[in-house]
Amino acid sequence: MAKAAKDLRSARWFAPDDLRSMGHRSRAMQMGLDGEDWDGKPIIAIINTWSDLSPCHHHLRDRAEYVKKGVYQAGGMPVEMPVHSFSEQFLKPTSMLYRNMGAIEVEETLRSHPIDGAVLMGGCDKSTPALVMGAISAGLPFVYLPAGAMLRGNYAGEKLGSGTDVWKYWDERRAGNISKDQWDGVQGGIARSYGTCMTMGTASTMMSIADGWGLTLPGASSIPAPDAGHKRMAAACGRRAVEMVWEDLTPDKIINWQSTKNAVTVAMATGCSTNAIIHLIAMARRAGVPLTLDDLDAIGHEVPVIANIRPSGKDYLMEDFFYAGGLTALMKELGDKLDLGVMTVNGKTMGDNIKDAVNYNPDVIRPLSNPVYAQGSLAVLKGNLAPDGAVIKPAAMDPKFQTHRGPAIVAESYADLKDILNDENYPMTPDHVLVLRNAGPQGGPGMPEWGMIPMPKALLKLGCRDMMRLSDARMSGTSYGACVLHVAPEAYVGGPLALIQTGDIIVLDVPNRKISVDLSDDELAKRRETWVAPAPRFERGYGKMYTQHIEQADKGCDFDFLRTDYGAPVGEPEIN
Repeated sequence: MAKAAKDLRSARWFAPDDLRSMGHRSRAMQMGLDGEDWDGKPIIAIINTWSDLSPCHHHLRDRAEYVKKGVYQAGGMPVEMPVHSFSEQFLKPTSMLYRNMGAIEVEETLRSHPIDGAVLMGGCDKSTPALVMGAISAGLPFVYLPAGAMLRGNYAGEKLGSGTDVWKYWDERRAGNISKDQWDGVQGGIARSYGTCMTMGTASTMMSIADGWGLTLPGASSIPAPDAGHKRMAAACGRRAVEMVWEDLTPDKIINWQSTKNAVTVAMATGCSTNAIIHLIAMARRAGVPLTLDDLDAIGHEVPVIANIRPSGKDYLMEDFFYAGGLTALMKELGDKLDLGVMTVNGKTMGDNIKDAVNYNPDVIRPLSNPVYAQGSLAVLKGNLAPDGAVIKPAAMDPKFQTHRGPAIVAESYADLKDILNDENYPMTPDHVLVLRNAGPQGGPGMPEWGMIPMPKALLKLGCRDMMRLSDARMSGTSYGACVLHVAPEAYVGGPLALIQTGDIIVLDVPNRKISVDLSDDELAKRRETWVAPAPRFERGYGKMYTQHIEQADKGCDFDFLRTDYGAPVGEPEIN
């Protein structure tokens, strides 16, 4: 063991023979505990994002009991600590507004209590980055426990995928091609169990990234939430967290450039959510790894999509991916595109963890020689519309829009946009470009998932199911289409997107990674002279702090004061 019992962090609270420690011991005894529970034993925090308004995490209250069992089995003391639940479905205006608040909560919860190590329980979109960002900054040993995906959806014999089929059937409903009863049938069949979205949306993407980074037990991200193996994995996380404390296996010994590149490589190969870019940058920077948009795009050029999972794939969902061998089988297929020598939370190298993995279905997990899409899932675009970058998902769009020119139709807000979308006589053609602005980190606020702009009724009636769309918003990872997202700087702070007018010609060139408006620099400068900054979204509270410190999408949307390089490390709390 690298650490002795006297060196446990929690011993600072319980071991000294003094007034304050007597109070700690006394209050622990008040809860029915005694010295045999804490003396010389690592105290493991179970950071739980369960709540009654988090359907993706509805099983985590139960799973915490299995984690506790594992902690006891390994000779530790478990303590369950609740944090923000990040309910993607119910949290408004967007859970992204609260990701950094959640990361602060995790960091300060771990630092301020007698905790030696942690099991982080999450899965729904923003929970994974928030938990990991906070735990990285706290610096204690941790293992991430993914909530796992729900079961496949089903309606009328059709396999339904979370989000992806919602968008598809909503277009058909608005086009008049399906009835209210059919729509209600989809509603009742698309989410049949607890767990996260079972497409390769943001939740499955971020759980896979944590796995590919070496922050989960091998393959844990692929286990469906209702599977009995998920309970066994939870107990194993508890056991492993205790061992990690004794080994002093802290996140700085796991997260480095090599492991970060592995995480990005895995993300691209899975057909990841566009949200992965923002979260990967923020998570890496918390660990002192200066990941950039250009790094992500360069890796994407070299890594094909090999997971045939919706929305980038056509036929399969996360349950199928698990039966095919899961993430370890996908990583085995990636071979030398990964650095197999990096350390992982189970104390073994990535190579050791995947050496015995088997791909049981090469149509679900494709070999490199037969990819779903020849390059990575995402592409980073730059140009006079997005000097600091924008993102598109070429693997999940109609290929004909990869090079496109068309006149803009500009909406200042989502309310304005809905008026355009719902007017079946609005004058537009399939060549038009729908532009939504003031939906970025500050403008949204919180950069809501408004970038998956529904198809306008005026085009649906013509049979069109894709068109070019452009915004400074995000979109759900379950979404698809020719949507240019994350335009930086955002319009709300005066980025070039704020200067676009209806009728301006937008030019998209995905192969050459360019997004621009066909205007001269002089014309853009002239328009900037008349631009008026909008009023602040918030004048008090958390929102005001958020507005003052949020960074743009290309920087990961972290708070500036939470960056690793912002100031000196935070020390241990004084106990007096």
